[in-house]
Amino acid sequence: MKRITTPLFGAAASALLLAACQTADTQQASFDESQPAVTDAADPAEPAGLEITVHEGDFATIQEFTTPGGVSVWLVEEPSIPIMALRMAWETGEATDPDGLEGLTDAMVYQMNEGAGELDSLAFATRMEELNMGFSCGAGNETTYCSANMLTDNAGEAMDLVALALNEPRFDEGPFERFRREALIGLKTRETNASYLAGRAANQALMPNHPFSRETSEESLTALTPALALERKDEIMVKDGLLVTAVGAMSPEELAPLLDAAFAGLPESSDIAPIEDVDLNAPLPNPAVVDLPQPQSLVTFTAPGIARDDDDFFPAYVLNYTFGGGGFESRLMKDLRVEKGLTYGVYTGLQTGDHLNLWSGGGQTKNESAGAFIEGLEAEMTDIVENGITEAELSDAKAYLTGSYPLSFDSNSKIASNLMGVRQEELGIDYFDRRNAMVEAVTLEDVNRIAAEYLKPENFTYIVVGQPEGLEAVSELPAADEDEVSLDDAADMEEHDEEETRAMPDPGHG
Repeated sequence: MKRITTPLFGAAASALLLAACQTADTQQASFDESQPAVTDAADPAEPAGLEITVHEGDFATIQEFTTPGGVSVWLVEEPSIPIMALRMAWETGEATDPDGLEGLTDAMVYQMNEGAGELDSLAFATRMEELNMGFSCGAGNETTYCSANMLTDNAGEAMDLVALALNEPRFDEGPFERFRREALIGLKTRETNASYLAGRAANQALMPNHPFSRETSEESLTALTPALALERKDEIMVKDGLLVTAVGAMSPEELAPLLDAAFAGLPESSDIAPIEDVDLNAPLPNPAVVDLPQPQSLVTFTAPGIARDDDDFFPAYVLNYTFGGGGFESRLMKDLRVEKGLTYGVYTGLQTGDHLNLWSGGGQTKNESAGAFIEGLEAEMTDIVENGITEAELSDAKAYLTGSYPLSFDSNSKIASNLMGVRQEELGIDYFDRRNAMVEAVTLEDVNRIAAEYLKPENFTYIVVGQPEGLEAVSELPAADEDEVSLDDAADMEEHDEEETRAMPDPGHG
């Protein structure tokens, strides 16, 4: 890694300076990062310099800098593709919605591309189409994010539109009422969504009184107003803690002033109180059933997981591939689908966050085979706990997890999203280069120790949605407090995600 300082005076001269620094870095491999930054002699008439730390990795060369306006940026400069992918994230999300106003953050992010300044919703969408660009925002429990994609040829105009959206959003009544109508329809359709019902039940069983287990309701949606949503935007989208990642044909000197203009009108900080870590309840002793008339039962199973910064994370990640995360190569698929024909698919995944870590999974089976399906799950867990996995399975898992990793970098958008995940998890700018080595370093002893600790059948809470048969004992879900309900996107509890970093999906209205 090397650190350089360049004046903000244009792309051509910047490119020459960067090339010169790269040559010097190649010749002096023993660069000492503890030494002060190399700074060009400053001309009082020229603007202040932009200090750039360059990490030259195997997967990407990442330039880290802070704009004159204080925006922290990771940039991968890719001149061969004339597209810029930009990601922005704030470490506050849906879980901090005020009581009685659940859904407020969702309403706010929905409105962010529905008009700004003098442009109403239709005019804003038309302008995005004219510029061949996209801009939208979204939110999860812990994070709010925005995404912008544009051609670098008209990046200035595109970023002007992004700046207008961030600084002068309209939040007109028409689009706001459209959001409310869509959300109210969602309240009805979720009651027949097996994945949603399973997540709600798991929340009720494991963390009924935590903010993650709240959901929107007809009453909370009715209470929302455009003015409240605008206030929420100013509470969340602040300069303090804002993270930006960018990938495309643009230099730091070109990007920095565009970002500063886009974020110029944001408040400096927020006083939103942080949420507490989740303290999971003890697992249910038997499966809990949520009645839903349908020919198949959805079975989900959830247990405590491992934090992303835990030394045991990568052994667990490798183990998960063999257990249930490796598709047809996983033990659960081989046994429950291929050998026993109980399901079309079954999966497991590790879910990590700032306040909650889970090891969960699920699959669907015929109602009459629900009992046999759970028996098969527990039998595989018991076998892997008692006997571990084999050297061949370990080798196969490592080969897949390292060999497939470059597929995470085959587009500007994917690279920008992966950069953001690494930033949010504070894994370090050199993570992409260390990652495969950490996978390779996992030993059979590590994996089998994690299996014995985490994959015990009694660690898991089982939720069955449908009209299952063959369950000899069924647990009643604990009664929730009157003021507590379940998570709006509870289906995430059984979502399969093979990537270990917290992914930031491309936001939108969906």
